[in-house]
Amino acid sequence: MTDAQPGRPTENAMRRALKRARDGVALDTAEAAVLLQARGEQLRDLSASAARVRDAGLEAAGRPGVITYSRKVFIPLTRLCRDRCHYCTFVTVPGKLRREGHGMYLSPDEVVEIARQGAALGCKEALFTLGDRPEDRWPEAREWLDAHGYDDTLAYVRAMAIRVLEETGLLPHLNPGVMSWTDLQRLKPVAPSLGMMLETTATRLWSEPGGPHHGSPDKEPAVRLRVLEDAGRSNVPFTTGVLIGIGESYEERADALFQLRRIQRQYQSIQEVIVQNFRAKPDTAMRAMPDAELEELAACIAVARHILGPAARIQAPPNLVDAEYALIVGAGIDDWGGVSPLTPDHVNPERPWPHIDQLAERTRESGFELRERLTVYPEFIARGEPWLDPRLLPHVRALADPETGLAREDARPEGLPWQEPDEGFTATGRTDLHRTIDTEGRTGDRRADFDAVYGDWEALREQAAPGMVPQRIDSDVREALAQAADDPTRLSDDQALALLHADGPALDALCGIADDLRRATVGDEVTYIVTRNINFTNVCYTGCRFCAFAQRRTDADAYTLSLDQVADRAAQAWEVGATEVCMQGGIHPDLPGTAYFDIARAVKERVPGMHVHAFSPMEVVNGASRTGLSIRDWLTAAKEAGLDSIPGTAAEILDDEVRWVLTKGKLPAADWIEVVKTAHELGLRSSSTMMYGHVDQPRHWLGHFRTLAAIQQETGGFTEFVTLPFIHTNAPVYLAGIARPGPTTRDNRAVTAMARVLLHPHITNIQTSWVKLGAEGAAEMLRSGANDLGGTLMEETISRMAGSRYGSYRSIEDLRAIATLAGRPAKPRTTLYGEVPAERVAAAEVSDGHLPELLPLAD
Repeated sequence: MTDAQPGRPTENAMRRALKRARDGVALDTAEAAVLLQARGEQLRDLSASAARVRDAGLEAAGRPGVITYSRKVFIPLTRLCRDRCHYCTFVTVPGKLRREGHGMYLSPDEVVEIARQGAALGCKEALFTLGDRPEDRWPEAREWLDAHGYDDTLAYVRAMAIRVLEETGLLPHLNPGVMSWTDLQRLKPVAPSLGMMLETTATRLWSEPGGPHHGSPDKEPAVRLRVLEDAGRSNVPFTTGVLIGIGESYEERADALFQLRRIQRQYQSIQEVIVQNFRAKPDTAMRAMPDAELEELAACIAVARHILGPAARIQAPPNLVDAEYALIVGAGIDDWGGVSPLTPDHVNPERPWPHIDQLAERTRESGFELRERLTVYPEFIARGEPWLDPRLLPHVRALADPETGLAREDARPEGLPWQEPDEGFTATGRTDLHRTIDTEGRTGDRRADFDAVYGDWEALREQAAPGMVPQRIDSDVREALAQAADDPTRLSDDQALALLHADGPALDALCGIADDLRRATVGDEVTYIVTRNINFTNVCYTGCRFCAFAQRRTDADAYTLSLDQVADRAAQAWEVGATEVCMQGGIHPDLPGTAYFDIARAVKERVPGMHVHAFSPMEVVNGASRTGLSIRDWLTAAKEAGLDSIPGTAAEILDDEVRWVLTKGKLPAADWIEVVKTAHELGLRSSSTMMYGHVDQPRHWLGHFRTLAAIQQETGGFTEFVTLPFIHTNAPVYLAGIARPGPTTRDNRAVTAMARVLLHPHITNIQTSWVKLGAEGAAEMLRSGANDLGGTLMEETISRMAGSRYGSYRSIEDLRAIATLAGRPAKPRTTLYGEVPAERVAAAEVSDGHLPELLPLAD
């Protein structure tokens, strides 16, 4: 096929691979590469076994003998692109658009008119296709977006998807190219499905001059694989596929299919895989390249079916198969993709769509019934949360058959409001959990969807193994201790790692150095704050595998507070001397986009003097994506609503190697950093945190400390660093046998001491957690470099749900007692480590230990 291809496989190799396929034995890459070259009788043998796999999958899905398609309109939002793919005729340049009388983008009216015409013809899908981030290459695109009030192309995509939903009822399927994790959060609420072709994993086709993807930043295979993984982490029903015949070898083609299988196994998010054959087009750099033959396409479909299995939905575009429908059906497809009665295939304009009646007849000739589906596949409609945003459910349900999840063919799309669910802030579920967690405990040790919400545990176990291998340390500990005592800012990474591994007398010496540094930096006073935690909901589908707090809405321990309940708790806290409420919650899909603003405003209206310390970076991103605001604009609006500072939680370990084991869908490290730095720039200070003792190693701790120190040097916005030892007891990742049972005492002492050493002189306050360590453990950390005990809390649900044994409340007297254990005096502080007003001190002293409205007293 190309210069990269070796000779044909031997007859023995082909015979052996065909037998393994017939017998249902898992194929490896070499065998798949052999089978990709099956032709003639060998192809018929391969296709027959692939068809049996397909038929078993359709039977299991409840639609035997059915091949699906989607009736769609094609909306080419912009034909500008920053990439330079050598086979593409869809993309053009600004000058040509102007000469043809077109704008840089379709106007909103043009978008809606295409969708209206499609709806009139019975279409149910609006396929948005466009080039990747054209504003990065073309000033004309940037000018158009600025003139129309959009920050970037994806903001325009989002806005047009909402208009199509509201004005026509068509379901958007968005193909905007490469998307970041944050982009996916922005677009998921406005489209039931998204997509991006993987095309190939052959990096050389992108990196080498003359390759079809050379000069196209968005075509790097690693980048595209990251998009597929981020879509899985974000619970987005996602369409992807391979493009064959662009110069890849058979081994590279097989590798692409195995990469898709890996991602699907881990996240179950790929709703369909398109196998598309290259067709040369005039006026392109690859116009002389031979087309991928149809037998080559059929072989790839059959191999894809064997690799991806019966549950995969595999598609081939019907306008690219030269009427060889039986060949393609026989190879194992179960879907023809989108077919439009209105618009051409703008990517392959020379290949008209077949008439749907004709497609149905040709499908019937192959023994199958053609049925219409929606842009989102029935399996994902059946899954419901968290795969479909609540704002999209009315649109999907209006067009979906409630029994099959396929399209109701008699349904005609009608515009429906794209809006928040009516419930808003309604108190539901176990709203007394903040009290009863200490008396009655949790109902069970895991949520009901334990085996589904976190991804594939076996795949995760394989992913976690390399990062948990201890690192050999060759540096001299004595030399490192001497450097830490002399000038900790000059510690090398090797020296720091040696100290993070210290034990025995070396660890004792390290803790002594850290304690001396603490004394010289902040003195002997142990600080604390009178605060109340308010966790306003624990309904969450993010899939954090360390979190035992998150529940499905239907779980026995699930709850959501009303705004009045949040404000009541803040008022109660004020009455007993609190200066701060710390508010965080699960990523509840039904809370309105303004939820966080409403919460901050409710507290400030009830208790104007209360410091609102609220909303982790994950919640900030969620709020921004739900409202369509940028991170900066969202934080500005939150500050106007009453937000005073943010907790630096959701950090866990700022290393994505660890993060993607700990969590399925939480924000990447880079996004956490962006949120925190933006908050600091806006005058919203934050804490910083690290959760450790799970699937991490000291090298990850070191990287985390270095990252925090660098941020602090740039912004100065961190108020403190908080050590968060992993509570393993009810943590899903521990129950699944992957994480270790929390940090050891050695780990806790080393982390606390090295936090003091490595963050000096940038972050001067080091906080230990009595909730996670108890009084004796917290006192030990005060002797190891810490100077702060955090807050009284009054209620604490997150650690208690995870299995912490140390309660939810400590009185001021209790906190002073912990300081006394460490041989130190104690002093109250504000959130920003300032002096507490005398009135607040007096109120706290009078009420200390007497909180009958808040929770029962500990014995």
